[in-house]
Amino acid sequence: MMAAGHSVDPAGWRTALEELLGRIAGRFGRVEVRRRARAFVLGLLAELPRTNCWTIAEHVGDPTPHGMQHLLGRAVWDADAVRDDVRAYLTEQLGADETGDLKKGTSTVGVQRQYTGTAGKTDNAQVGVYLAYATPAGYALIDRELYLPRSWTQDSDRCRAAGVPDHAGFATKPALATRMIIRTLAAGVAAGWVTGDEVYGADPKLRAELEARGLGYMLAVACDHRVRAGGDSYRADALAARVPARAWQTVSAGRGAKGHRRYDWAFVQLDLADGGDHDGQRHLLVRRNRTTRELAFYRCWAPRPVPLASLVRVAGSRWRIEMVFPQLTKGWVWAVG
Repeated sequence: MMAAGHSVDPAGWRTALEELLGRIAGRFGRVEVRRRARAFVLGLLAELPRTNCWTIAEHVGDPTPHGMQHLLGRAVWDADAVRDDVRAYLTEQLGADETGDLKKGTSTVGVQRQYTGTAGKTDNAQVGVYLAYATPAGYALIDRELYLPRSWTQDSDRCRAAGVPDHAGFATKPALATRMIIRTLAAGVAAGWVTGDEVYGADPKLRAELEARGLGYMLAVACDHRVRAGGDSYRADALAARVPARAWQTVSAGRGAKGHRRYDWAFVQLDLADGGDHDGQRHLLVRRNRTTRELAFYRCWAPRPVPLASLVRVAGSRWRIEMVFPQLTKGWVWAVG
């Protein structure tokens, strides 16, 4: 997730939507395709019990789903250019984890049995990595990459039959996240922090790329993730066990549905050479549930000293974006500004 400024008044969402649709209209060469795209977006926002080409077509008054299927499968329009337009619009308004879409069958691009947060288990799913942008004013998804498992990239006939480009190869989820972050920064989007779940926190290449670009990060890691402090190597949970009682601070990570989300927090300074080649401040941030005492761990890096409250704010920004996905049944990586 990336973060940075103004949100759209929810009461005026339709005006904002029409403005956005007007901005992307030029990406569709034919008026029929442009109108179909508008109808499709309105259908997605209609809170239908099920969202697919059949239900959307019925909602907008089409007798068959063929037009919607043509839009998604065969019509000529520049999806990446539309992505860029949407990103620019959203970041203007705002001032800036992977998850899965459950699927039946085997022909949907990228589908296989794999873990997805949507189901909370291993299931037949298509997994995407998404980049979200959060500010105090709001949050939105601004980029996406489809995760293609090796079971797909090693089967050229299967890829060709599904319309996967010949140049598409295997890339890890952190590599896809890195690709999106670089693309977003190149577009001039301002961000100060990046955060994500354990898949991303465990990847040294992603962490090194963020440090090289001066982007602070707070990435979740597992309890058995190893870090260096005081010249020794520790598991994250073992290092947390050495934190003295006086070092814990109760800080709110922001308001939730039931009020402030207060946790106990502590951060331990890591050795400068722990996992990186760049100067800056390295910490293991530990979050403790005040009721269950359950711990969560984060690797943190910042180009300059930051207070604990700033790191907690980044954690709270990530949780705000997670609210998007129960509605969309999709997933993401993050940036915070």
